[in-house]
Amino acid sequence: MLIATKSTRFNALFSRYNEWYLIRRQFRSFHIHGELDPESSQSKNLLYIMNHSSWWDGLFMYFSTQKASIGDHYMMMEQRQLEKYAFFRKVGAYSIDRSDPGDIRASFRYTSELLRSGKRPWMFPQGSIQHLESRPLAFQPGVGLLLRQNPEVSVVPVTLYHGLFQHSKPDVTMLVGKPLQLQWNDMNSREISLLLEERLQYQLDGHRLAVITSPEGIPEGYRSLLRVGKSTNEKWDAVRTFFGKQPLG
Repeated sequence: MLIATKSTRFNALFSRYNEWYLIRRQFRSFHIHGELDPESSQSKNLLYIMNHSSWWDGLFMYFSTQKASIGDHYMMMEQRQLEKYAFFRKVGAYSIDRSDPGDIRASFRYTSELLRSGKRPWMFPQGSIQHLESRPLAFQPGVGLLLRQNPEVSVVPVTLYHGLFQHSKPDVTMLVGKPLQLQWNDMNSREISLLLEERLQYQLDGHRLAVITSPEGIPEGYRSLLRVGKSTNEKWDAVRTFFGKQPLG
């Protein structure tokens, strides 16, 4: 497996590149609800799990931790992708090869070391990119195995929902749930994975409904981490208003 090789200097550069060149060019806004640094957790050992529906998810995760957390975050990433984008190792990515049982064990040992040293790893328990509306989320059993090996860990459920709504660029919303601290040793790995799958799916469905029923696609109570300039339709509306015409739509 490939371990993370964090670089403070590279992180400072990549953080700016990710926000100003990647996300701001492609997305209209990024809003978050909840706390990535939860005060309610009884454990200092936090594992974050998130749904996985796009290539952007790792960049969204990285952006949110840079903006809304003081923790030291890491991300488990498919080895084939990390080999292709090796620079992600410098901002905390490490690999897992799900086709190799030995590599899976090595990746989980490394994750356990991160947890026990107070680091904050993130996992995508679906194991691969799935459509945002795909149900069930279908978690792999690995997250359950990891928690049985680290029963003191609290799990922070995070959901992402994004899409084109009222504007020409997509809006992104992130919902951070309250930490889950359960008796992981009282369940087998499959039971844990199914339980977390149900919890995250329930959160994602509620998140989705809140977005759909919000007039602007941003639910009440979400705070902005990013607001880009006006989208194309907003610019056209401004021009029409300037000439005394009614906005479109």
